[in-house]
Amino acid sequence: MKKEKKKASARKFTSKQAVAIIGIILLVLMYIITLITAIADTTASAKWFRISLFATLAVPLVIWIYTWMYARLTGKHAVGDPKDIAAASSEHTSPPADS
Repeated sequence: MKKEKKKASARKFTSKQAVAIIGIILLVLMYIITLITAIADTTASAKWFRISLFATLAVPLVIWIYTWMYARLTGKHAVGDPKDIAAASSEHTSPPADS
């Protein structure tokens, strides 16, 4: 049992995980702030709603760009690489085999 605990605690925390957690925290905080301002019915409610809507689109996009650039700079595999897209499209467009 002690070995299992050591393996779990020795688990590596990657930068991708850190960025994803930060993104989740940012989005949740933005939604909480928007909810509070909407309930309070202040003049800033519309402004916070627009900021929240923008963040809903921008934060995941920035995270994806970061992970893609990190993979490109380190030479690792990244989701959305042109090679993957070409391979996926060639699989779907290949002619059917004769029966």
